[in-house]
Amino acid sequence: MLDKLESSYDCANASSDLHNLIQELEQFQGSEEQRNRLENQIHFIQNKCSIPHEHLHYR
Repeated sequence: MLDKLESSYDCANASSDLHNLIQELEQFQGSEEQRNRLENQIHFIQNKCSIPHEHLHYR
């Protein structure tokens, strides 16, 4: 999970960050709150960096 995502997020990191977040989500064993945070981070990066949702598969 990333520490902090803000409007100043650098989309140059999107590919590796999304890969890591999706991998973490697929192996996730924690609380529903933590799972929601991971999903929110994925969606934030997708929206901020204009990455179509259909290009990423998880769950």
